[in-house]
Amino acid sequence: MIEPLPLVSSLSPAVLSFLDTELHTTDDLQEASRLVSELQNDCHVLDQSLTDLNQNLGTYLLAYSTHSDQVGLLFKDINTKLNSFQPSISDGEKGEKREKSETFLGKELPALAREVARVEAVRVYAETALKLDTLVGDIEDAVSSSVNKNLRKQTSAHNSEEARFIAINALKLAEDVLTKVSRTRPQWSRLVSAVDHRVDRALATLRPQAIADYRSLLTSLHWPPPLSTLNPSNLEPKKSPESTNPLFTMKGDLKTQYCDSFLALCKLQELQTQRKIRQLQGHNGNLEITHQPLWAIEELVNPISIASQRHFSKWGEKPELIFALVHKITRDYVDSMDELLQPLVDKANLSGYSCREEWISAMVTSLSTYMAKEIFPIYMENITENRISWLHLIDLMISFDKKIKSLVAQSGIMLEEDVNMQNISSLSVFCDRPDWLDLWAEIEFSDAIEKLTPVLEDEKKWSTEVEESVNILGSEGYKSPAISSAFLRRLSSIIERCRSLPAVTMRARFLRLAGAPIVHRFLEFLLLKCQEAEGLTALTDDDALIKVTKCINGSRYFESVLKEWCEEVFFLEMGSDGGVFDDEICKLEEFRTEWVEKLSKVVFRGFDACSREYIKNKKQWMEKTEEGWGVSKSFIVALDYLQGKMSILEMNLNKMDFVGVWRQVASAIDLFVFNGVFMGYVKFSDSGVERLGNDLMVLYGVFKNWCLRPEGFFGKLSEGLKLLKMEDRLLHGSFEGGERWLKLNEIRHLTLTEVERVVKSRI
Repeated sequence: MIEPLPLVSSLSPAVLSFLDTELHTTDDLQEASRLVSELQNDCHVLDQSLTDLNQNLGTYLLAYSTHSDQVGLLFKDINTKLNSFQPSISDGEKGEKREKSETFLGKELPALAREVARVEAVRVYAETALKLDTLVGDIEDAVSSSVNKNLRKQTSAHNSEEARFIAINALKLAEDVLTKVSRTRPQWSRLVSAVDHRVDRALATLRPQAIADYRSLLTSLHWPPPLSTLNPSNLEPKKSPESTNPLFTMKGDLKTQYCDSFLALCKLQELQTQRKIRQLQGHNGNLEITHQPLWAIEELVNPISIASQRHFSKWGEKPELIFALVHKITRDYVDSMDELLQPLVDKANLSGYSCREEWISAMVTSLSTYMAKEIFPIYMENITENRISWLHLIDLMISFDKKIKSLVAQSGIMLEEDVNMQNISSLSVFCDRPDWLDLWAEIEFSDAIEKLTPVLEDEKKWSTEVEESVNILGSEGYKSPAISSAFLRRLSSIIERCRSLPAVTMRARFLRLAGAPIVHRFLEFLLLKCQEAEGLTALTDDDALIKVTKCINGSRYFESVLKEWCEEVFFLEMGSDGGVFDDEICKLEEFRTEWVEKLSKVVFRGFDACSREYIKNKKQWMEKTEEGWGVSKSFIVALDYLQGKMSILEMNLNKMDFVGVWRQVASAIDLFVFNGVFMGYVKFSDSGVERLGNDLMVLYGVFKNWCLRPEGFFGKLSEGLKLLKMEDRLLHGSFEGGERWLKLNEIRHLTLTEVERVVKSRI
């Protein structure tokens, strides 16, 4: 019996679209049997896939159904839904069954997957919460057990330490789980917060108890060692450091207990660091964790610091004894840090910690703290009378820091970051008190000026050339007075003291307050000398010229040394906003440029005065040259003056600035003579052209000592003479040719108007 076809209205849009595509024409009906076969195969594959999925889900759900009744009910509901769906496609019902299959695949299966994912999330959350609850319970039990065992005096220290290690191990496991949850399940923040709250309460009990036990062990070890073994007069030990160091002499159970207690503190600190890193991740771009001192080392240093301060209070007027004692204690016990305690730190996985560095840092920090509270306030009470004592104290601090750095360097540790440098420098006391740093800079500057005052009053320092200049590249041409070397030595001393400051910002601030004013004072001194020379004779006197050249030489030498210093890494580190001495170097350059220009003007004014008759005598260019006399007599007077002044400048001025002087003089003379002679509405005969050529050759000869081709620096005169000597056929078309004619005849320094004037002046 053939079943009737379903109504078209009962078919889904997907089925209708499928039939329209496959049975488009009447010829396609012949392929109906093939189409039915393909559909049956597809349905069979889908049935098999659903069966496999049902079996797999059933297996997984049964495996996890024991976790809770709620999870079991959810699995049972899903299983029921799957078992209720058993597609079996017959020939007459294939359209309806296919529609149900599509509905399951398109809607129910994704919903089922989401439900499975939700159940899996619930399962993981339940497992994680249960695991964390168990771990936190173990932590609280272990902490409680450790505290109770400490309260019972008959309980051995070994049992107490064992309970503490159990708590630490549980804390480590809990932290690992929390780290993983924070990274993979950030939405579980409430679970993490709840666990952190309970862990913090446990740590609030565990850490103080661990520190108390550690301090008790130190007391049993007779730590700190007695400082009375030191002789206050020479601070030499009566016994060897090994024999008085309890860390070396402890043995047996006491040594085991101490090492266990030290290790427990290190593990607690490592755990605390990991917790902070995890808690700060994601906040403000992952904040960096500030390096914390090693707790166990701090507990070693604190009793020593307290015992030392009893001696410090007696040595208020002898601070050198304070520094000597701290250095000796630091040096004597630093080896035990490397040999005994460093392996324990490594075992605790405390990365980035060196026991040697931590010991040194803690000792220096205790000293800096004492100085900030007890020593510097006393010096500040009457700073006017204590300036020398202040500088002496700074000297002691710098010397102490150098010794400390040598102790650190013995382990091969390289400290470059400002933070690490501050930890091992007694000068770090200025980090928290910038007003003290400013005061120190002021005292250093005042002391430097006080020491320079006798030098400034010594005229020999002004006339004697500096000997140290041979160490500067090309310095043989500086001819600097010795006064510049005196200022540089003072500035160098300030820079060397500044190098000991532990932070780049502090160094830059100190140099701007103490170093830069030295340069300004030197520049003021040079300017005063130059103004005195200018005010007396307007620089017409040779002695006045020499004084100015000395000032220029000193400025050039000082500037060169500053530039050389600023190329060092020490100064480059301060160059984020420009070099420390950039402004001072610019002012030295401005001073030098200004007075080089004044020297050039003075020489030119003298040449101008001597050559007025030569410039005014316009008839001479029409007269015949006297036999045996090819140079104008009036011009020789001006050239003689020029050569005399330039010789004085060459002898006394440094080579670099002398080049600037003669070039400026040459440029001024070139323009002056060209305007006075060529542009003075004169007429040139052949004899006049010959005389002018002879005059210019003598002028060039004056400058030939300083350059190979002096006529190149007298562009207008050379080209004007060239036009006067040019043949008429070459001059033809000069007015019509314009710029092209100038370029063709290599006339570069004259304009068309000037060329026309020169050409018309020929007879």
